[in-house]
Amino acid sequence: MMDERTTLFNKILVWREHHIGEKQFILFLSLLVGIFTAFAAITLKWMIHFIAELLTSHFNVAEANYLYLLYPVVGIFLAGLFIRYIVRDDIGHGVTKILYALSKKNGRIKPHNMWSSMIASAITIGMGGSVGAEAPIVLTGSAIGSNIGRLFRMEHRTLMLLVGCGSAGAVAGIFKAPIAGLVFVLEVLMLDLSMGSLLPLLVSSVTAATISYIFTGTDAMFQFMQLHAFSLSRIPFVLVLGIVCGLVALYFTQTTYSLENWFKRFKNPYVKFLIGAAMLSLLIFLFPPLYGEGYETIKLLLNSDGATELAHSAMANSLFYGNNGHLLLYLGMIVLTKVFASTATNAGGGCGGIFAPSLFLGCLTGFIFARVADMLFPNAGIPVENFALFGMAGLMSGVMHAPLTGIFLIAELTGGYSMFLPLMLVSIVAFLTIRLFQPHSLYSMRLAQKGELMTHHKDKSVLLLMKTENVIEKEFLTVTPDMDLGQLVNVISKSKRNLFPVVESDGRLVGVVNLESIRSIMFRQELYRRFRVERLMESPRTRLSITDPMDVVMKKFDDTGAWNLPVEDENGCYVGFVSKSKIFNSYRNVLLELSEE
Repeated sequence: MMDERTTLFNKILVWREHHIGEKQFILFLSLLVGIFTAFAAITLKWMIHFIAELLTSHFNVAEANYLYLLYPVVGIFLAGLFIRYIVRDDIGHGVTKILYALSKKNGRIKPHNMWSSMIASAITIGMGGSVGAEAPIVLTGSAIGSNIGRLFRMEHRTLMLLVGCGSAGAVAGIFKAPIAGLVFVLEVLMLDLSMGSLLPLLVSSVTAATISYIFTGTDAMFQFMQLHAFSLSRIPFVLVLGIVCGLVALYFTQTTYSLENWFKRFKNPYVKFLIGAAMLSLLIFLFPPLYGEGYETIKLLLNSDGATELAHSAMANSLFYGNNGHLLLYLGMIVLTKVFASTATNAGGGCGGIFAPSLFLGCLTGFIFARVADMLFPNAGIPVENFALFGMAGLMSGVMHAPLTGIFLIAELTGGYSMFLPLMLVSIVAFLTIRLFQPHSLYSMRLAQKGELMTHHKDKSVLLLMKTENVIEKEFLTVTPDMDLGQLVNVISKSKRNLFPVVESDGRLVGVVNLESIRSIMFRQELYRRFRVERLMESPRTRLSITDPMDVVMKKFDDTGAWNLPVEDENGCYVGFVSKSKIFNSYRNVLLELSEE
């Protein structure tokens, strides 16, 4: 039966190749990707809300709820068990995994990523993990795109485009934001925009957003009532808010990275769980807005009906309930501790991303800034809700190093299209501020430090896609140090190359014989017994390792001026030579593939 299905599918593929053009078929696949990613996003949101509502709907808002100490612990414990014993693979840092797949694996993502991140993040976030569902669903969407492409045996260039389609569809589906989905792929995943890639990305984004509208309604994710029109007199405050958002984004990025490295010191996963669970449950008990994604707090700050009601709602279920005068201090403590709660969630065994935390932090930062500015400049008339909106765009732009994504996502999330000018200002300033201190986003800094990040820099991207092992030439005939000149001439007569690696019996390269350097004596037979290879060989100008990335290989060529360099494996044994001509030919082929539409 399986053989019959395989044969039928192969016939369908052959029919497709003869009757449907490549570009038309890619559009069809991008439509499929958009449909599947939309349903994945809707399903994930439903699972998270169902679990959270089931566990917390009965809480008394006027008193502390000690179940906050229990739920997050159980959540990350169950998610950790699921990942460790069922998935048996690392599914954290979803967007980083996509970047790695684009840079080093030609867009190939494991099939289990189509469902594993959804289940793990639903358990984690529904039970209180202080992370977002967006990075897991983006990984899910990218895996859907990758595996649909592999199912239909698409080439790696198309596979990488379908990964981008999956990411765009996931963002568009979960946020109902098609433009943000497209811009996210261009800014964060750094996929090059061409006429050949624009239309499939748009098809996936619009399809996913449309399906989300059909099943979840046409309302924006966060209802925002613009009660105050933007005034040009407030531009200085917007610019200062951008700087503040950039600095808060820097604090979030650097602290997250440092905490992750600290957790890595503990090799036992159960030790990580105990530390992360203790940190997370205590923080959520003290500051209940840290529970889950934090979207309810965002809705509250964007549409507060009054200071007293706002304070009551923001401090509900906490030990601080009723202390309305300390609202700003309370929210400020949440801004400082959110990074610890998010990192503890993932490091302790949970699964989630930083989309939601950056939106949450941005809303709180903008709200606090507006309240403080209003106290210092009471005549300025700072609208708190507007600045909470601006803060969301600023923090997202800073954390993700994606100002356009921040602008369009917040506009689409809230319906605040009339606020484009201040959204642009705060996003750009926040981005420029964090770039002064940190050139890479939290997503890309891990790969950038390893030299595995593909960027919009075409030369670096081409070199990154090339592998040293693919340009090694192995047809060079080897000689040994104890051979005499006569034996060497005999080897030369059988070779078409002018370089002869001198290799010991254990496989180690000790030198190179260049035909040009012995040409004057190679025909003098009276010298055949007098000279040995060890006297005729030269030391190579440098050596390449088979694991060297291509940018390192090119730097060694530039530094030495050599045209051919020997390559060794991980054990230091001779493998072959790499020539500049071979690299240039490979470089041109990869460049043509990237540039084709």
